[in-house]
Amino acid sequence: MSTPNYGRVGVLMGGNSAEREISLKSGAAVFTALQSVGIDAVAIDLTTNWADAIQNTEIQIAFIALHGTLGEDGCVQGLLETMQIPYTGSGVTASALCMNKVLCKHVLRHAGLQAPIDISITADGPLRYPVFIKPVAEGSSIGLHHLSSASEWQALQLNNLPQWMAELPVKGVEINVSVLDGKALMPVEVAPHSGVYDYASKYTVGATEYFCPARLPAETLRHCMQRAEQAVAATGCSGAPRVDMIVPSGGEPMILEINTIPGMTETSLLPKAAAAAGIDFPTLCVRLIESATLEHSSIADDLGGAA
Repeated sequence: MSTPNYGRVGVLMGGNSAEREISLKSGAAVFTALQSVGIDAVAIDLTTNWADAIQNTEIQIAFIALHGTLGEDGCVQGLLETMQIPYTGSGVTASALCMNKVLCKHVLRHAGLQAPIDISITADGPLRYPVFIKPVAEGSSIGLHHLSSASEWQALQLNNLPQWMAELPVKGVEINVSVLDGKALMPVEVAPHSGVYDYASKYTVGATEYFCPARLPAETLRHCMQRAEQAVAATGCSGAPRVDMIVPSGGEPMILEINTIPGMTETSLLPKAAAAAGIDFPTLCVRLIESATLEHSSIADDLGGAA
């Protein structure tokens, strides 16, 4: 595989969120893949003083393999913007939007796309059951709970209720559609043995079966891919975001969320979809580097030219 000279590429990983360990696995896989094709890559485990850690490595491009708070919500993207270092994935605006599930659903619905029905939460709990309870701004299914009764709510003992949301469960086939450079890849079906694709189902070996393509009619697969492309366009995402959805029997796909920095281990869903399209893991990583950009660089250039 012949690769151009991209200069030094920093693989940003780790961070301080609840998804640190998953990020380290993603980052290690990306770092190894980039080195295997001759790219000058450096692994950067971000813990404290992120700006110094990035600046001291003198990188030309940042490959963001961070997940969760500060890494996926527009914060590190904003830092890289100020440092004028192009980075992979979505920009500041789209990252912040998609990290907030409530705001993201408003945008999706405005674009004519379907999302699960919201259930109000009071101090006494959700107004109806069963419901899914999840954090407004977290990833990797961290904090996801399926509640069937008020007693289960009381046992959960959640604080800071505005940081949580409740949704009416949707029955159907759960799929993930990765969108690479604006074009949807083949949907991957997730079939957790527990019935709920939570943190344990995602990261426990053997807890979930995966099917690519998803076990749906060809026409339904094409429709879901089209809806994923529309969701990515509506939210302004770039790179290779992953659109998670449930497809009810005979119904319109319900979009659960958009993951702007999906997992990048060789067994993650984005690499599975890419492999089905004939794109091996190192090639996928290089494709993402090729799409690295700055959200505000063109505006800064225009302002400088007008001065």
